[in-house]
Amino acid sequence: MRIVTYFLLLVIIVFGVSFATLNSEVVTVNYYFDQNSLPLSLLLVLTFTLGCLISMIVACWLLIKAKMINYRLRQRLNLAEKEIENLRAIPLQDKV
Repeated sequence: MRIVTYFLLLVIIVFGVSFATLNSEVVTVNYYFDQNSLPLSLLLVLTFTLGCLISMIVACWLLIKAKMINYRLRQRLNLAEKEIENLRAIPLQDKV
């Protein structure tokens, strides 16, 4: 299993190096207040990394939100189960 992992890592590194050599042209990125010249491969990697980070932040936020909702629902379920147990423990009384 370790050999397969090392092989996949080697393939990714070779792919990254070949990608960087094929896209080594310098491009100018214009920001609102400044401009910067970067190699195209670096710009693409930075853009991909930024997109991954933003999506991870959104996913974590949604996960935390779902866990909070789940926690509240479990509290309500526990309260309802306790109430049912209490109602079952009360003896039935016939009104005559």
